[in-house]
Amino acid sequence: MRIGELSRRTGVSPRLLRYYEEQGLLRSERDTNGYRTYRPDAAERVGRIRELLGVGMTTETIRTLLPCAQGGPGLLACAHSVQVIDDQLARLEEQMAELRRRKEALLGVTEAMDARRREDEALALQALRSA
Repeated sequence: MRIGELSRRTGVSPRLLRYYEEQGLLRSERDTNGYRTYRPDAAERVGRIRELLGVGMTTETIRTLLPCAQGGPGLLACAHSVQVIDDQLARLEEQMAELRRRKEALLGVTEAMDARRREDEALALQALRSA
């Protein structure tokens, strides 16, 4: 199939399909007139690429996982795919811990702002009563 048909089947723009090729995620061949042609399983492969991008993986990581992504949903549970998924989960845990830390810091700033606002309001009220 040509790039336009693959784009229609997958909902992925031709430009993005070409990018996937540049990144080594997708392969095409050239026919005699120079058009890109894709194998029948290309739509499934693009779907898998989109799925893995959707969970936050980089194209570099996806490239290493695609050999484990054959024959149906999910990945084959080889040592490599298990390690990559475990690494991704650990990275997410680290990011979530950092987000929780930042949230707590922002809540501390908010509490300090509220306390200062209450002090300013009390001082303003006191000044009005003194006047």
